[in-house]
Amino acid sequence: MTAEPRPSNGEPRRVTVLGSTGSIGTNTLDLIDRNRDRYQVEALTANSNVAALAEQARAFDARLAVVADPARYADLKDALAGTDIEAAAGPEALKEAAARPADWVMAAIVGAAGLEPTLEAVNRGATVALANKECLVCAGTLFMRAVAEKGATLLPVDSEHNAIFQVFDFSQKDKIDRIILTASGGPFRTWTREQMAAVTPEQAVAHPNWSMGAKISVDSATMMNKGLEFIEAHHIFGMPIDRIDILVHPQSVIHSMVSYVDGSVLAQLGTPDMRTPIAFTLGWPERMAAPTPRLDLGAIGTLQFDSPDDTRFPALRLVREALRIGGAAPTILNAANEVAVAAFLARRIGFLDIAALVERSLERLPNAPLTSLEDVLRVDRDARTVCTDLIQAAAA
Repeated sequence: MTAEPRPSNGEPRRVTVLGSTGSIGTNTLDLIDRNRDRYQVEALTANSNVAALAEQARAFDARLAVVADPARYADLKDALAGTDIEAAAGPEALKEAAARPADWVMAAIVGAAGLEPTLEAVNRGATVALANKECLVCAGTLFMRAVAEKGATLLPVDSEHNAIFQVFDFSQKDKIDRIILTASGGPFRTWTREQMAAVTPEQAVAHPNWSMGAKISVDSATMMNKGLEFIEAHHIFGMPIDRIDILVHPQSVIHSMVSYVDGSVLAQLGTPDMRTPIAFTLGWPERMAAPTPRLDLGAIGTLQFDSPDDTRFPALRLVREALRIGGAAPTILNAANEVAVAAFLARRIGFLDIAALVERSLERLPNAPLTSLEDVLRVDRDARTVCTDLIQAAAA
């Protein structure tokens, strides 16, 4: 991973936002809007929200707007009528958007669908602000190999990895003892398994600290999100599994820590606002102002920490097992989780069924090495099919 600052030539930075209508995307555009003289928008993409995408493209004078759903192309074309903004649709168009000549790309497409477009940006050596977990969870080894071979700069956007990045001494990596990912614990950290069995989608998406989309909020509630971040940290920072810890910290003030061999522990602190890590990556290698609430430790008074409970939150155990097994296991875990979370949000399964379905999917599918992107996509499809079949069989 490139961690060296790249010099600025003084020209506006050309940027692309993959997933511009989601939470990360809208926060990114909020920061760009406050610094119009510093940025020029090349491309914006969305899954299906044509109205929001067209409004953003017009507001930021984007050169290209892409909707992932091919059936919405005509709607997007109509919404951009009378402008010079190019409209496109479909998976190939998403890859084209990432391949456009932007200096900086925000990779914020949710799920495995973000893998191929993000790789397009990596393969041309761009600076990639990574907010898509699945790139590293599904294809971590392949992805990081491409980052190294193509000379891309990878800047983590997740608050935890961004925090580690800010206090991780890349020039003395051998002096780092371990990295510590903090976790809010989600809304059910003190609930019993019996109580969690009756959790509704509305309860699961109501995160106590962060404003996030439905899928990532459910992942936080199951603590699968922290497990996926565990896999990400392993790949981004090249740390072995036994030197990555998870610590529950309900206030979400300390976003993560790095422990050094001399006993020093460096932490990055801040209010829980995603504009802080986004601003860090958008301004890189400089720092830019962000309109985030300032941290007042005196007002907070006390910070709390607890060890995670793998019994009540089995997702953490499943993630560690999948990472130790390697090969296709993390890809299977991620795909099955996406299917299970979608089924929970649709009220087809219960909250505790999510982790159970992931575990059964891992048991059903054979493990194998992943040597190409095609292998990753094939395993992802197979895992989705198996998990879907399991859900349907349980409902029959």
